[in-house]
Amino acid sequence: MENRQDYKVNRYLFLAVIILFSVFLFFSLIQFFTAFLAATIFYVLSKPAMEWLIKKRRWKKTSAALLMILISFFIILLPIGLLTTLLYNKVISVVENPHIIMDPLRHIDQIVQERFHTNLISDKSMEKVQAFATVVLSALLNQGLNLFSTILIMYFFLYFMLTSINRLEAGIVFFLPFPRSKIEMFGKELVKLTFSNAVGVPLICLVQGSLGYACYMIAGLPEAGFWGVITGFASIIPVLGAGVVWLPVSLYFLITGHTWQGIFVVIWGALFIGLSDNIVRFVLAKRMADVHPIVTVLGVIMGLRYFGITGLIFGPLLISYFIILLKIYYFEYQKPAPPKAEKARQLMPSYFQPFIGGKTKSVKTKRGGAAG
Repeated sequence: MENRQDYKVNRYLFLAVIILFSVFLFFSLIQFFTAFLAATIFYVLSKPAMEWLIKKRRWKKTSAALLMILISFFIILLPIGLLTTLLYNKVISVVENPHIIMDPLRHIDQIVQERFHTNLISDKSMEKVQAFATVVLSALLNQGLNLFSTILIMYFFLYFMLTSINRLEAGIVFFLPFPRSKIEMFGKELVKLTFSNAVGVPLICLVQGSLGYACYMIAGLPEAGFWGVITGFASIIPVLGAGVVWLPVSLYFLITGHTWQGIFVVIWGALFIGLSDNIVRFVLAKRMADVHPIVTVLGVIMGLRYFGITGLIFGPLLISYFIILLKIYYFEYQKPAPPKAEKARQLMPSYFQPFIGGKTKSVKTKRGGAAG
């Protein structure tokens, strides 16, 4: 039989081989990571309805999985695809006809120059804006192709996850070196974080984008639908949120002499668009986790860099998952064990306890005799 030292050496050697294989597989399959993460998110969101269909309605797993995929396409992916198409077509039209953006900017610059005798926009800055628009267009073309292939692979993963429902969780509980109670506790937190990022964030974008569109329509802003979409995407930005869009719009109206429109946009933006975030979070409070703004900001920056437009959701979600792992490690290995509670000495004689609502107990004295 191996001694203890040989056992440790073999264990660490075997663990090192597993880590090397994991790193190799990760970098070999990294192009499928976004699809796998998206499939995991949809699996978490679809699981309650999937279990209801299988257990209550006695559906087959394949039929229930196909229905969940169809619902996810029409409820989630189809609106996102339409909004992305609208934004993409608008960017193309702006790049092909830059005067759509340049003419209003020149008009604002002319008004500011007449009133304040200063020049905000130069010819060099105009050239930089056009060059930036060209870069954005090429990036959007690449992202569009990548997004289409990612969606196909995501549904491939999702189908097999749904038809093998609960096996993934069983494997995690079996292989992770943590007590079952801790895994279940943090699993609930993971579901809340997934719901918060995958449902709460898009819902806030939809509500604020719709309110922005209504505001711009009433104020008479050209291309109100396009700016409504931009307002919805801007709602992801912490602290400022959709104000990044409606504040410049109000300034545009005020500078160009449309006073009541500018004041209306400010009032509408502060009262309705600004408060809608809190209302949505209040309605979904039981299902949404409290994600710190720093996690959102860093997650969005990281997500856009590595995952493109889908990183708006995946980025904050990955950082949140990492924080969950840190919590599991702390509670399992670092949290000090609570001190054992010392038995309180009985100061009241046992024959007085019935009169004060206590229970009669026999207490041993130091000599070993019984009191009372």
